[in-house]
Amino acid sequence: MLHIFSAFWTLALAFLIFGDVIGRIFLTRPIPGTKEILQNSIVTITFLQIPLAIYSGSMLRTTILSDAVPPTMRRILRTFASLLGFALFLALIWGTIPSFYDAYRIGEYEGEGSLRVPTWPVRGAIAAMSAFGAFAYAHMIWLDWRGELVLENEAPGALLKLED
Repeated sequence: MLHIFSAFWTLALAFLIFGDVIGRIFLTRPIPGTKEILQNSIVTITFLQIPLAIYSGSMLRTTILSDAVPPTMRRILRTFASLLGFALFLALIWGTIPSFYDAYRIGEYEGEGSLRVPTWPVRGAIAAMSAFGAFAYAHMIWLDWRGELVLENEAPGALLKLED
């Protein structure tokens, strides 16, 4: 569901960019704060996509080694990769929570003048989506060792499949 929200957010940003360009060219008045909105939105949109990427088997991976080993070893390699992903997202949570708290406490913002964009929502989204990412990797390990993954890389129901 979060990926759908981020898709609409991306569409809204496209309209914002279009309006900013039109304003710059024809009215010599860009939309104030476009840069700050975009730079904070891109990070948030990216992190909103993480759980779906993990569950659908779309995270960066290579099959050079896994294609050459038996199924049990492939499962061990997938588990190791998932443990690394789990550790990465735990580290992101650990590193982001203090900066999220500080940004909220002091009212940190980006931008000057007519539009000031608070940074705490972005930091909070990074922390929350990192928690979802860590959970997704742990869940994928669980599904893998129960033999419930689709084609060895997707969680059941991660993507809608159209029947022929």
